[in-house]
Amino acid sequence: MSNMSFMEKLLDGVEVEWKQLGELEDAGFVKLGRGNVISKNDLANDPGNYPVYSSSAVRNGEFGRYGKYMFDDERITWSIDGGGRFFYRSAHNYSVTNVCGWMKVLKQDELNTRFLYHVLSGAWEGKVFDYTKKAHPSVIRDEYEIPIPCPENPKKSLEIQAEIVRILDTFTELTAELTAELTAELTARKKQYNYYRDQLLSFEEGQAEWKTLGEVGKVCMCKRILKKQTSETGDIPFYKIGTFGKEPNAYITQELFHEYKARYSYPKIGEVLISASGTIGRTVMFDGQDAYFQDSNIVWIENDERQILNKYLFYFYQIANWNASEGGTIKRLYNDNLRKIQIPIPPLAEQARIVAILDKFDALTNSISEGLPREIKLRQQQYEYYRELLLSFPKLVAVT
Repeated sequence: MSNMSFMEKLLDGVEVEWKQLGELEDAGFVKLGRGNVISKNDLANDPGNYPVYSSSAVRNGEFGRYGKYMFDDERITWSIDGGGRFFYRSAHNYSVTNVCGWMKVLKQDELNTRFLYHVLSGAWEGKVFDYTKKAHPSVIRDEYEIPIPCPENPKKSLEIQAEIVRILDTFTELTAELTAELTAELTARKKQYNYYRDQLLSFEEGQAEWKTLGEVGKVCMCKRILKKQTSETGDIPFYKIGTFGKEPNAYITQELFHEYKARYSYPKIGEVLISASGTIGRTVMFDGQDAYFQDSNIVWIENDERQILNKYLFYFYQIANWNASEGGTIKRLYNDNLRKIQIPIPPLAEQARIVAILDKFDALTNSISEGLPREIKLRQQQYEYYRELLLSFPKLVAVT
């Protein structure tokens, strides 16, 4: 069934009027506001059972619990500090912080709060507002339009809204159930992966030769790059400890890159880069793309693959005791600590077998394009598809 034919059947010939949120507020349909300042100290000084919601996507936005509450009715909240995340708050005792905007439907006999929530989620999900404007209620009033089906017949309008809500809520519930099941399965697979990895990297006496990483190869790092040698844009990404394995926020010139690459240590394709600060032991396999790395914070072992495979090292690093020589928590992985780490080295054929098995588990549990993570993403896309289908009202007259 096509998009328009479905909507035509649902609307049954009625018109749809598009109104800006500001118009709806001025007409008394909705009211917009902003939350109050509630700090962690406030929660500590007045503990209670009433949830406080902020702009985080974690735990449904719950910031903590408080002894007071601001609202006891259903509302929609969103982040003031940036667009994209909307929450439906059912009728219960709760508060929202000052980084949240809130929206309350006043004429509930003409506008369904859940309908408005689905419209807002579809139109604004992921939108980033200009930093100077942010998503303040006064700005949101004029940013977007809301479709009101059959505005001349509130009873009919509510029936259409309720049917759309029923379908989308059903998909939301199904998506949540499927995602929960798949997430539980993914968690179980990760536990299974960890179990087999630990078993495969445990050896009986005589099955592997034990060496220190210092015996395996040389600890290397790139030449030091000074802050004045970097820029916010450029040709060659420069990865620091905070952006290691993520998106770069600093760059160096082609000239400096080629000069330093030719004169100083530089990783080979497949060698494993190690975080020596921050999240100690976080690893990335170097893919050969032109890039440069922060000295002393990002290091690697220059090993001989005729003795030990890079990918075998990569998996061993996942269980390595980075603090073995210190006996406690250290803030930095110094080269001496790294050199002293003991590693079992089985024959190359056994290393290759272990790597092949763990590669399959790794693809299943971690790749977004394979296995369960991809299924979770597809379920969310399925909901979004039907949301777009159900909210694609014909726009007869553009609001100016």
